Amino acid sequence: METRKRADARRNEEVLLDAAATAFTASGVDVAVRDIAARAGVGVATIYRHFPTRADLIIAVYRHQVEACAAAGPVLLASSESPHEALGRWVHQFVDFLVTKHGLAHALRSDDAAFQRLHAYFIDRLVPVCAQLLEAAGAAGEIPAGEDALQLMRGIGNLCIGAENDPRYDARHLVDLVIAGLAASR
Repeated sequence: METRKRADARRNEEVLLDAAATAFTASGVDVAVRDIAARAGVGVATIYRHFPTRADLIIAVYRHQVEACAAAGPVLLASSESPHEALGRWVHQFVDFLVTKHGLAHALRSDDAAFQRLHAYFIDRLVPVCAQLLEAAGAAGEIPAGEDALQLMRGIGNLCIGAENDPRYDARHLVDLVIAGLAASR
């Protein structure tokens, strides 16, 4: 019975984190907790039971999204027709993460020490995944060998910066050009 309860609690927490991420992206990190609770289909008290402060919720959303992006890399590599395709699919998930991250950017720039550690966490978790995908695509002869994961991720991040301010700006299209360009440069 206790194991089931823990699984239910984990599922509830995941629903809360997904709802909070959606709300943060749509309305910023200052969105009312009652709005997040409504999206998640839970009471406000449930959110505070899991995340006593707004900072706790923001950090948990960020970490949850980093973990989802990190976990996707090996799965995509195993399930895609080619390493280059897996790389492209992972980069799209990374772009989705970056769009949400930009929604959290104001809070993440604060002086709160808990937020300052998140950047290192992001780098530690995601750069190795991107490197694995790049190495596999390079080993398959689909892209030049030895491409730098951090450099690619920074470039993609820079391409995503204008996305939230201009509805005509299509960061995904530009990212697709970069991924296609990797294949064309082999």
